[in-house]
Amino acid sequence: MAILVYAEHDNASLKKATLNTIAAAKQIGGDIHVLVAGSGNQAVADEAAKAEGVTKVLLADNAVYEHQLAGNLALLVADIAGDYSHIIAPATTTGKNFLPRVAALLDVSMLSEISAVIDAQTFERPIYAGNATATVKTSEDKVVLTVRTTAFDPVASEGGSATVETLDNVQELGKASFVNEEMAKSDRPELTSASIVVSGGRALANGENFTKYIEPLADKLGAAVGASRAAVDAGYVPNDMQVGQTGKIVAPDLYIAAGISGAIQHLAGMKDSKVIVAINNDPESPIASVADYFLEADLFTALPELTSKI
Repeated sequence: MAILVYAEHDNASLKKATLNTIAAAKQIGGDIHVLVAGSGNQAVADEAAKAEGVTKVLLADNAVYEHQLAGNLALLVADIAGDYSHIIAPATTTGKNFLPRVAALLDVSMLSEISAVIDAQTFERPIYAGNATATVKTSEDKVVLTVRTTAFDPVASEGGSATVETLDNVQELGKASFVNEEMAKSDRPELTSASIVVSGGRALANGENFTKYIEPLADKLGAAVGASRAAVDAGYVPNDMQVGQTGKIVAPDLYIAAGISGAIQHLAGMKDSKVIVAINNDPESPIASVADYFLEADLFTALPELTSKI
């Protein structure tokens, strides 16, 4: 039994989400092959070959895969799917975009955002905004699934010695084309892979207060900055900073929530964090029920004091 893992990358380096997905594949069992599809991405393939547990890397290096358009990726994966019992991708924007298309092309069902592996056909996945966990078993001969990466510890990025095989397989659907992208640039860690996250909520009142109170603490801790949906909807910060069921799912070693009441959809995105610290002046707020440490205080007083002592 061989498993195909789709590699998340930016054509220059491998994203950590791939290592988490490989960890899920290891629990299923079998040879693990990693598909690296992109353009000018030999370095990514070499990096994937060093990952623990990988036995082969398939490199598809062509301009049609440069921007990882869902239609092109789906055709490629479906074309090589015959050799694999499982096809797995991280539950990222890219994975969620192309893998349902793969399942449709193969005429099989798919499982979304698995959080645990029971056996090769049985998995757990969160439902009802993470308030319940469903155990699902598939009878499909070919299993297509996405992985909630925060639920699996990443494999080691070094130590492997997989072979790299080049694919001369060009699949272009031709129904969509790349126009442009606007990337948010920051010196801080990426939100979904940061070991520390400092998030702010609607209580901050405006974007200037994010800059004044949240960012200095994040910079001292080397942390990523997140936000609740209420703060994003109010226009305080861009929506790529949103943590929650409708935003990004995070599970850092330390999550600091300032002025966040803890709506269900926000808790679904961060409650798997190793240590949760909440700063709020309402001890009855929902976030208090999941916090390891709860500071009942005015965030405008507590955050500067905390920052000054680090």
